[in-house]
Amino acid sequence: MADQAEKKPEEKPALSKVEGKEEKSTPKDNLVVTKHTLRIGGREIKYTVTAGTMILKEETADREKEAEGEKPRAQVFFVAYTRDGAGSKAKRPLTFSFNGGPGSSSVWLHLGVLGPRRVVLQEDGDLPKPPYHLTDNQYSLLDETDLVFIDPMNTGYSRPVEGVKPKEWHGFKKDIQSVGDFIRLYTTRNKRWLSPKFLIGESYGTTRAAGLSGYLQERHGMYLNGIMLISAVLDFTTLDFNLNNDLPYILFLPGYTATAWYHDVLKPHKPLQTWLREAEEFARGEYASALLKGQSLSREERGQIIEKLAMYTGISKQFVERSNLRIHAFHYFKELLRERGLTVGRLDSRFTGKDRLGVNEYAEYDPLLTNVMGPYTAGFYDYIRSELRFESDLPYEILSEFVHPWSYAEFENQYVNVGETLRKAMTFNPYLKVFVANGYYDLGTPYFATEYTFDHLGLDENLRNNISMEYYEAGHMMYIHIPSLRQMKKDLANFIRSAM
Repeated sequence: MADQAEKKPEEKPALSKVEGKEEKSTPKDNLVVTKHTLRIGGREIKYTVTAGTMILKEETADREKEAEGEKPRAQVFFVAYTRDGAGSKAKRPLTFSFNGGPGSSSVWLHLGVLGPRRVVLQEDGDLPKPPYHLTDNQYSLLDETDLVFIDPMNTGYSRPVEGVKPKEWHGFKKDIQSVGDFIRLYTTRNKRWLSPKFLIGESYGTTRAAGLSGYLQERHGMYLNGIMLISAVLDFTTLDFNLNNDLPYILFLPGYTATAWYHDVLKPHKPLQTWLREAEEFARGEYASALLKGQSLSREERGQIIEKLAMYTGISKQFVERSNLRIHAFHYFKELLRERGLTVGRLDSRFTGKDRLGVNEYAEYDPLLTNVMGPYTAGFYDYIRSELRFESDLPYEILSEFVHPWSYAEFENQYVNVGETLRKAMTFNPYLKVFVANGYYDLGTPYFATEYTFDHLGLDENLRNNISMEYYEAGHMMYIHIPSLRQMKKDLANFIRSAM
């Protein structure tokens, strides 16, 4: 809880009379500073929080027409945590955090795993009974690193300044530039250029993080110590189910196996790891070969593949046959437990949903999102005003629909792939280390697809040990599962220390 608060009044546009007209003043930063304490591992941590909006500007061609030659473009909302009494800033790590979407605010990593306050769910991450509440997060990473949570443009409270169109930031390139420019500005103003620096992103946030590894180096000369990727997607070829792309059918298979095992569909009973190793071997070998053969696959070979696909996925042989040996993820969510009248989640297949009709092709909703949306929304709105003292009447866009359509113009006629950007960043900065967190029950960014991406990164052999991976018996947001959160704290802390 806050011990004291130092609030700078919210900036409101001042009005002046110019030739009989009202003119708005230049927008300014709006920051609130509070002091807090937390116990982590039995030790008291004192820390300072800065919450608010920082103005991003761009240089103008005609410096005489704009003050200091810069034009305000955006108000970026962030929450920064710095540990008090931690000694030299040059030795204290600094970690920038964001989530994905595109269109997601930073609330999930903020109030789920990293920050000093955490949303309370049930032990396995299921939805608790309202009203919801927060608790001190004994698994916060604040004992290891200072933290800055960034809401990308048009998410959270981040907005363009008046007169600037929101869609300017709704795309791959501009998103990376705006987040990267904010990181440079924050680092500069807070005198943190000599601090060890890290990024942590989740889902599309891992795409952004990999893109930033190149942008920060090449545009701003900022070299990172480490990048933490939570539920990673760097190469969209591994996820897009298209008629001319068999790769996702192969790479999702072990995730289907994990899901079927969790719901007690697989027979005979064997440990999860035994099933996964078998499924991985089958996916890389017989199954990949069968899909490569296409219609040249013999009837006997086809029958054998159908048998094994049914065994490793828990789906009937008839459905596998009708699917032409290719089980689309959205079909799987609906089909696995159809006879029980249930669907399984995309982002965490441990959770089940119940559709109005059992005959639909696709599930009506993702039960992970319905489990977390209410508690995280209520938790953030209360936290930001009651404890951090920041006030805004704007809606906090937790998952914004307004960022779509999202432009991938830089990848026209190809799949989005930032793997090469990351490879180059690691090559230019051979001290850059990468940590990847995978959930076995994540069918949004499956662990086997992530392994495939890094196995095909093209990284020099001398740098491959710079990459480490860990696995959790949960889904996309593995930290909502308390045993996984507990282990994740240890893994992230060990990674930061190793990258120092």
